[in-house]
Amino acid sequence: MADMATVPNGSLSKLQSLNGIFAIYKKQGPTSADVLNSLKKTLLKEAGVANPNPRKRKKQPLKIGHGGTLDSNASGVLVVGIGEGTKMLTTMLAGSKKYIAVGELGKATDTLDATGNVIEEKNYDHITKEALEEKFKQFTGEIMQVPPLYSALKKDGKRMSVLLKQGQEVEAKPARPVTVYNLTLQDFSPPLFTIDVECGGGFYVRSLVDELGKALSSCAHIKELTRTKQGQFTLEEHALKEDRWTLTDISQALQPCPKPAGKQKNESKKSKDKQPPSKSDDGDQNSE
Repeated sequence: MADMATVPNGSLSKLQSLNGIFAIYKKQGPTSADVLNSLKKTLLKEAGVANPNPRKRKKQPLKIGHGGTLDSNASGVLVVGIGEGTKMLTTMLAGSKKYIAVGELGKATDTLDATGNVIEEKNYDHITKEALEEKFKQFTGEIMQVPPLYSALKKDGKRMSVLLKQGQEVEAKPARPVTVYNLTLQDFSPPLFTIDVECGGGFYVRSLVDELGKALSSCAHIKELTRTKQGQFTLEEHALKEDRWTLTDISQALQPCPKPAGKQKNESKKSKDKQPPSKSDDGDQNSE
């Protein structure tokens, strides 16, 4: 644990005073948890904490968390809550998510993406651009989807992906309702194709690509996946790359937390000239 006596009070105080939500760029390779730990370590070092251990949860000088797990093979927008913002991740992320996915026809893997082992190969010569776009209709709107076995979903408190890697048998979760707002084809260069997906929470693009392959009497898996939007945060406008994981950049990018309703009421009672409290986007949402 860091020697708190060596910490400059100003820098650490500034870090601990941050409350809100911001977006960072997650590169392909590390898990979302790994990226969050790297961010935490970077911020604690800047604040002067000697030898910070971001994985140690007890007596941590920094409270931080992320919303909406991205697979290790995926890149793009990862939304982070800091301070009181960790409690607001679910409510602040109401809205759709957008992804760009590159799929490969003719090969299926056990993880439904390029990190897994090929478990099936089928011919795809019969698949045309028109046939693929025609199938989009049955995967748009309110649909039922079975989550992939290799996922962050849990069984008996443990992630299904971890149990599978340990050699344990895991049954697929039942199909659940999900929403696809928009599905378009960006490029078709067999065996590769690129799609743009806008969806609600709890949706797995890996499952979509797998099901598209089956619907076309073939098979498919994801080669690349990039999240370009999550809630109000977009990849182009909001996601801070690693060289901008600084107190200054995060302070400027931070979306503050709405004040709790109880606190707003107390403050309104104290004010003689009270104004009606503004509504915050606290709608319900499904989270991955």
